[in-house]
Amino acid sequence: MRFGIFFANTMGFATPEGARALATGAEANGFDSLWTVEHVVVPSGYESEYPYAKDGRMPGGEDFAIPDPFVWLSFVAGMTTTLTLATGVAILPQRNVIYTAKEIATLDVLSGGRVQLGVGAGWLREEFHALGVPFERRGARLDEYIRALRVLWADDKPTFQGEFVDFTDAICRPQPLAKRVPIVIGGHTERAARRAGELGDGFFPGRGKPDQLRHLLAVMRTAAEQAGRDPDAIEVTAAGARGPEDIEALREVGVDRVVVFPPAFDSDGIGPALEAYANDVIAKVN
Repeated sequence: MRFGIFFANTMGFATPEGARALATGAEANGFDSLWTVEHVVVPSGYESEYPYAKDGRMPGGEDFAIPDPFVWLSFVAGMTTTLTLATGVAILPQRNVIYTAKEIATLDVLSGGRVQLGVGAGWLREEFHALGVPFERRGARLDEYIRALRVLWADDKPTFQGEFVDFTDAICRPQPLAKRVPIVIGGHTERAARRAGELGDGFFPGRGKPDQLRHLLAVMRTAAEQAGRDPDAIEVTAAGARGPEDIEALREVGVDRVVVFPPAFDSDGIGPALEAYANDVIAKVN
């Protein structure tokens, strides 16, 4: 089982000292990845329902620092050597896809090929409105953007004509070291599971009990088979587990990586807390 840190670019880790302590502590204690979150703006008093909390509100309130995920990952890339640099998730349909392709490829090259791009359709309607991007049909936009990213990263003279993206011979350098970056589909719905099966290199269903995950993974596998893809090649990352028994239950339903919330929230405490987690949990399940 692999282990990552979720919400890596928030709370006390939005500062240089906190980011450094989290990244170096995670790498030293057997974690394989850091997963950042993204919101460009959080409109005050938003009415959209946050899907991962019973009260429909994001944890931490409305007013807290969420550094740009790719800038933050670039900062920690320079002080680490093995950690996978991941987004969990970037809200791809509200971004300019060509700018995003350039950002990610640059980070991949400078980090030695350590990037995974986790993407989601987004849930915060008010944020889309503030950015001038339609909230409607964001799923269709996401699917097309994924395909466009792969063309931009792989082809010498990328050309793509779609409903939302249209470019011809659009040379975009640098390209990722492998001319691809693994794309992880985030989301807890059946549509997200099907998208992961149809298009994803990975699936990040977020939180969920084993029975819920078992159902979503079955949906993902069926979609992959129907698309002529190998479902066993799709890496599964999940959050929410605490102790060894929880993690073993996730392993049994097909989870490859568990991401956990930081076990401490300040630069002084995070190193010892990560070491304790490594001894108390990671060592017992691996």
